[in-house]
Amino acid sequence: MNLSPDFPLAGVLSPLFALRSDHDLGIGDVESLREFARWARGYGFRLVQLLPINETGQDHSPYNAISSVAIDPVTLALSPRELPDLSEEDYEATLAEVDLKELRSGPVKYHLVKPLKRRLLEKAFNGFWQRHGTRSRSRRGTAFREWLEEQRSWIGSYSLFRALMDENQGSEQWDRWPEEQQTLERAEKWLASQPRMYRQQFERKRRFFEYVQWIAFSQWQALKMECEALGVALMGDVPIGVSYYGADVFAHPEIFNLKWSGGAPPERVFKSDPFTEKWGQNWGVPMYRWDQLEATNFVWWRDRVRRVRSMFHLFRIDHVLGFYRMYGFPWRPEQNAHFLPLSEEEASRETGGDLPHFIPRDDSTWENREANREAGERYLRALLEEVGEHRLIGEDLGVVPDYVRPSLHSLGIAGFRIPQWERGEHWHLVSGRHYDRLSVATYATHDHPPLAVFWRQMSDAAAAGDGHQRWELEQFAGFAGLHITGPHPFTQEVHEALLRALFESNSWLAIVMITDLFGSEQRFNVPGAVADTNWCERLAQSPRQWEADPGVREWMNRVAALIRESRRA
Repeated sequence: MNLSPDFPLAGVLSPLFALRSDHDLGIGDVESLREFARWARGYGFRLVQLLPINETGQDHSPYNAISSVAIDPVTLALSPRELPDLSEEDYEATLAEVDLKELRSGPVKYHLVKPLKRRLLEKAFNGFWQRHGTRSRSRRGTAFREWLEEQRSWIGSYSLFRALMDENQGSEQWDRWPEEQQTLERAEKWLASQPRMYRQQFERKRRFFEYVQWIAFSQWQALKMECEALGVALMGDVPIGVSYYGADVFAHPEIFNLKWSGGAPPERVFKSDPFTEKWGQNWGVPMYRWDQLEATNFVWWRDRVRRVRSMFHLFRIDHVLGFYRMYGFPWRPEQNAHFLPLSEEEASRETGGDLPHFIPRDDSTWENREANREAGERYLRALLEEVGEHRLIGEDLGVVPDYVRPSLHSLGIAGFRIPQWERGEHWHLVSGRHYDRLSVATYATHDHPPLAVFWRQMSDAAAAGDGHQRWELEQFAGFAGLHITGPHPFTQEVHEALLRALFESNSWLAIVMITDLFGSEQRFNVPGAVADTNWCERLAQSPRQWEADPGVREWMNRVAALIRESRRA
């Protein structure tokens, strides 16, 4: 695919779990995404962006996955048509055990979806193992064994970790497992000491988890080729960190600093979360030992992005700032509530003198900034060697040092432009026509309030007499070419003008969140908040239902015209 910045594209972002299709099992899957990509292409979108698709544990956040490589089984389309090892009888019998209408209604019910998909995959694996087990010379059995050989750098330690989770009631918290299972080396010795029958059962369970990943990679790689044929690029997402409780830390503890938890510095805009406003975002991800990674020529990172590259045409590095320096907390997120009311002096006494700060160094001096810049560029070049030019997008939002954007540009990495945050002289918003071509323009990511909410909040504040918000509203309207003074509802005229301004920006990629495309107030995540409503909201309709809705079709035809007029089609 031609993904040169010389050819600007329009894209749409949607979490996979939010998509619907006629036959989904309570969560968006590969088949849902296939339908969504076809629908989006029909209206001129040439790119579909997703959140991470890696496997999660008891925490369903896609940014806290238990593996940097393994794909979440919930993303798979599980029907006999999509999964040849699953019989019609097993499929129908398994679905008869659940209320499909209830399962498909409302938000994702992970407590029902995950066990259901697990049962279907187990039945498919049983069918596969009976016909194509380790001694079989069948084409399918041979393909499985060849795939395992290709994935040997990660699949063995992952399947061991995943089988040990089953041994420990599904918990990924390896530090609560029996001591002899808490590291890869100890677990292998423990397994070798078990009775022969137990080892055989355990090894079969490992083969099951390896089989699931084989199916997952097969489905996603096939989808990538289908999207290529459509002329739609798939954009994936690679979080800067990995879960503390995951297969990577279990297998490679030497490349992680487990004393410190990565996150982001305080941001006063997050008024909904007192801890984030005071201390910052404590994500709980372990910090990297970059010296150890560099000593191996970044083999772990190279392998990680190579696997992502096999399924996506390009991908975003979430919090690319972490390659330059990372904000660290000397306590785990479970202790946030304890530290919230403490002063810095009190917190320092609790931690033995440590406070949250940038690691390995802050940006307070020219020497520090230069050292951070040089290190970040060195690390990112290793990734670029694996993925190629213009395939890596850097999410450079938050507290951004002044050297980061020029650094990313020198590497050929596109950064983000959020129109309401791009400021010029006298704090006025910068016109989208002045954005760097090597950039991604969007109004919102999964962490931001939807466009309709953002507009309404400014308008309501202006109506209540907030002069600053009145000025901000007028600025934002001006960015879209609207002459609005004072409070104003989020009308279709406003909505259309904002989309036009985004598409007419000079940015290579102009991406609209699916909720902003429809102007809804639905939200998928509130940063810093631990809530049941995060990561489970689903869209009300499927692409087929959108096509059957005259109102939606009329609106999308207008969007398609905006894309054509902006020469992004």
